[in-house]
Amino acid sequence: MAYFITFEGIEGCGKTTQIRMLSTALAAAGHRVTLTREPGGCPISDKIRAILLDADNRAMTPTAELLLYAAARAQHISEVITPALDRGEIVLCDRFTDATLAYQGYGRGLDRSTIIQLNTMATAGCRPDLTILIDCAVETGLKRARARIEAATRADTSSTREERFELESRQFHQRVRDGYLALVAEEPQRFIVVNGDDSMEGIAAVITASVTERLGRRS
Repeated sequence: MAYFITFEGIEGCGKTTQIRMLSTALAAAGHRVTLTREPGGCPISDKIRAILLDADNRAMTPTAELLLYAAARAQHISEVITPALDRGEIVLCDRFTDATLAYQGYGRGLDRSTIIQLNTMATAGCRPDLTILIDCAVETGLKRARARIEAATRADTSSTREERFELESRQFHQRVRDGYLALVAEEPQRFIVVNGDDSMEGIAAVITASVTERLGRRS
């Protein structure tokens, strides 16, 4: 049964951990699952990801950033997401079009209609069936994100520090969080909002139960 689920949230909200846990739970229940991420998910898009997240590229303009996200998404849709959905799989994607509206729209202040047009073009109209927003305070998320980056750097000193967004101001991240909550208010039927301050196990239990219930409606 084809079903497209995206995970969203500010930096350090815990979505990457939770999407992996849901993937494991769904596979154990007998579902065919494709787990992917944005930006990235395939070789060409991963190269664009490296440019987008590299802290050395802080001079990148908001418009260039937006266009790079659209390019990465178009390739990702063509190579990964659409083929998996055509095979009848559940696709779990770590960030998708809502992230572009939240970060480049609310965060950067770019024109919303332009972003929507680019998203539609890049996705060929593909939209999530369900979006899970893990919401937490900006201070909490940034503290977790910076700790993760430091740990990754200690483990591999030669790796690129993917922290261009973590280096943005607190005000920027607050605008992003507010943007996500505004998107939820516009489409409450598509979103499940989870408290990111709960325990990892507690969050996973809420997500798994909610997704299982949604999938049950489709069977």
